[in-house]
Amino acid sequence: MEYSAEVSRMCKVARGVSHGPSPIPQEGKWVKCFDVKNICGLSHGVGWCAPQQGACKLTLNVKNGTIEEVLIETVGCSGMTHSAAMAAEILSGKTMLEALNTDLVCDAINVAMREIFNQFIYGRTQTAFSVDGLSIGGGLQDLGENLCSQVGTMYSTKEKGVRFLEMTEGYVLSLALDENGEVIGYEFLKTPHMIDAIKNGVDPAKAYSQSIGKYGRYDEGVKFIDPRKE
Repeated sequence: MEYSAEVSRMCKVARGVSHGPSPIPQEGKWVKCFDVKNICGLSHGVGWCAPQQGACKLTLNVKNGTIEEVLIETVGCSGMTHSAAMAAEILSGKTMLEALNTDLVCDAINVAMREIFNQFIYGRTQTAFSVDGLSIGGGLQDLGENLCSQVGTMYSTKEKGVRFLEMTEGYVLSLALDENGEVIGYEFLKTPHMIDAIKNGVDPAKAYSQSIGKYGRYDEGVKFIDPRKE
């Protein structure tokens, strides 16, 4: 170690306080993290690209500093889906520090990695107070039984009002309006459910009809409109 002349001439003063880092909650324990290998937990980070045309939700399951499970969900940018495909392959098996200093192809994914890193090192993970955390596969369970991201798409104009296009339940087929022209419910298609049925040999027309659901006071509507055409 090289010291400047000024530091070399200084006398040594003993350090009175040396208690290490403050403990953070991790998977039901209080842990003093001296090294990246001390980091454990499952959490999420959200990132956005420079023009903010797209966003990414990144979920990591980390055990002993190593990323064991990766879930990447993207919205708003077509190119980001391809970047996510590369990043998902890149991230698994890396330590948190390696991942933070890796080019994850897309600005939004890089920002999500930065945000989630902060959560892990400060003990703000989803599993901070869950004993032993979540098993590998816990991140995938966020998607539900159909293994499909929860996406909402709404559109409106001052002149024509609101249109629901995509809800958590699925692709919106029609909106129900009351006598005042206000939305009181919607009919939707559970797309993953329909595709699974077709894959299992169900006739497409039957699979379609069996995958339709309703929300709200749909049956009380006095007018029904296709939100994409009317």
